[in-house]
Amino acid sequence: ARLVESGGGLAQPGGSLRLSCTTSGTDYSINAVGWYRQAPGKQREMVATSTTGGSTNYADSVKGRFIISRDNAKNIVYLQMDDLKPEDTAVYYCHGGVGGDLLWGQGTQVTVSS
Repeated sequence: ARLVESGGGLAQPGGSLRLSCTTSGTDYSINAVGWYRQAPGKQREMVATSTTGGSTNYADSVKGRFIISRDNAKNIVYLQMDDLKPEDTAVYYCHGGVGGDLLWGQGTQVTVSS
């Protein structure tokens, strides 16, 4: 079983991107899940989390700009990122419970630059 992210790319400051995370190789649904990011030379940090009950939590740096959501029917978790800033540049990872395992995706690069 794996988590697979998609949707990264290059955006201009003030622009938007939407990341997606889904499973591969398993019929289990994604349980509690989070988006994390790691910029060059920095530690990996939590961006947003979502429980199966729908409770969400955000890093202060992204509050009001990013939204984590989930489509349980499609088993996809999204991260809508608006008003992007250069400091949002990082590799973004999906991390969540699938079956009895805690999994990390391979990451997707987000670059914010003019």
